[in-house]
Amino acid sequence: MKKEIHAVTGAFGYSGKSIARRLLNDGHEVITLTNSWKRKNPFGDQIKAHPFHFDEPEKLTESLQGVSVLYNTYWVRFNHRTFTFAEAVRNTETMFRAAKEAGVQRIVHVSITNPSANSPLEYFSGKARLEQALMNSGIPCSILRPGVLFGKEDILINNIAWTVRHVPLSIIFGDGEYKLQPIYVDDLAALAVQQGKESGNSIINAIGPETFTYRELLTTVAEIIDKRRPVLSVPPAIGHLTGWIAGKFLNDVLITRDEIKGLMDNLLYVDSPPTGKTKLTDWAKEHADSLGWQYSNELTRRLDRETEYSS
Repeated sequence: MKKEIHAVTGAFGYSGKSIARRLLNDGHEVITLTNSWKRKNPFGDQIKAHPFHFDEPEKLTESLQGVSVLYNTYWVRFNHRTFTFAEAVRNTETMFRAAKEAGVQRIVHVSITNPSANSPLEYFSGKARLEQALMNSGIPCSILRPGVLFGKEDILINNIAWTVRHVPLSIIFGDGEYKLQPIYVDDLAALAVQQGKESGNSIINAIGPETFTYRELLTTVAEIIDKRRPVLSVPPAIGHLTGWIAGKFLNDVLITRDEIKGLMDNLLYVDSPPTGKTKLTDWAKEHADSLGWQYSNELTRRLDRETEYSS
């Protein structure tokens, strides 16, 4: 029997790589759509890479011919001179239309907790717009809503640990009592692959089994890597300025005003049962010796489309 073809966006990146690996283990033929088609292929000849071709939709449709399920992780974290939320929304809508024309039977789409079309934050309003576009497409779909991911090649948790290792105090915005529910990247991948087998439409909050306040997250990571630091509470504007200055030294974007507001508005928290099983605390203890030793640069990953991600 001929293998089903499954397409994953960004299979050479972070969450896309975990999804692709699980699909291969399940015996599927896998292709990837990517902006990083020159990057070293960690899967060798097991996965064929196709450029996104957002500017040539007919080529994008051609790449998706014969695909049964499309897993979409494509997005951006912040606005930059070379990429924007608005562009990411337009590109994703183009991809959904191409998938429809190509006859893709199902889409598993990674969104965000608490998306809202009325949100003043482009991350959350853009995700809401894409959820609606996908539902309107008529393609059966599953929408997964994670807040924070952790795991190999992670940025957020790794860089919290890196900061704790290199800075004598930890900064929180306001009281630090807003919440996060990190999910292990492989748990998200397992959920995505399972949803690829389902029928009909579903929306799932993809959250882990532990809930932390931001203050608890910082102190927990510090304790696990044995680098306890005093915690300093600062106004959001001061926190953003501090992050902006540090970002200039690191040639990266550490934190944006919108990310601080999203955190403080509890947009990375939902009141629902966990879908992930792996505890951040267990994973961090297992990787305590290496967690945070090297800084993970988000901007470098975005701009360098040829170098393989470091662990």
